[in-house]
Amino acid sequence: MTTTAPGWIDADWPAPPGVRAVTTTRLGGESRAPYASLNLGAGTGDAPTTVTRNRARLRSALGLAHEPCWLEQVHGSDVVRAARYDEAPRADASVGEPGSPPCVVLTADCLPVVLCDTSGTRIGIVHAGWRGLANGAIARCVERMDHPGRELLAWLGPAIGQDSYEVGREVRDACLAGAPGAKSAFVPSPARRDRWLADLYAIATSQLESLGVLHVHGGGFCTYRDRPRFFSHRRDGTTGRFATLAWIR
Repeated sequence: MTTTAPGWIDADWPAPPGVRAVTTTRLGGESRAPYASLNLGAGTGDAPTTVTRNRARLRSALGLAHEPCWLEQVHGSDVVRAARYDEAPRADASVGEPGSPPCVVLTADCLPVVLCDTSGTRIGIVHAGWRGLANGAIARCVERMDHPGRELLAWLGPAIGQDSYEVGREVRDACLAGAPGAKSAFVPSPARRDRWLADLYAIATSQLESLGVLHVHGGGFCTYRDRPRFFSHRRDGTTGRFATLAWIR
């Protein structure tokens, strides 16, 4: 069993004092291959007791006062209030305030989007794969932030990069239906006809800007190519999940 401490990446954005957001890496847990090692995703096929221990290790390392508000993610657009639930709510986004449990989403190629208001009174997080982007998950979460877009900041956490994310026409059409201004986020694949390379960061940024959220930070990661730090479902198939958490201290 590893004795390495859980690893994470602090969000690089000008959030107000008290707001914190991090993305974990795959390092510092107890899971064995193909989930090695800090797998935080229940339902991945990893031993549930190991996932529970990994979550406890992370909570201790981050000094969290509350268990994060884990979700049962379904690639939809439902948003819940970050709170203590007997069972993980079926949703792909949550919003919180000072004293709330940390908001959290799990990913392994999809895009985590973190939101906060400029006064540090509201936090939100979205699990935004292509289905979430097409289904308006970001817009639903922005609406629940209870602040106009101009008073919000966004940070885009690690996701699959455009060069590694080839999609078909149905994905392109679904995303552009919800973000017509994001056509430049798709470039023809050099390898296959009727396929495109999709830029999740650009699609999310286009949606945020259309909602008035102009202060967008982060991006530039690629979970597919960065095997040492990140799980990637497209790369590995059976794999773990890393977490993006946000809370107000």
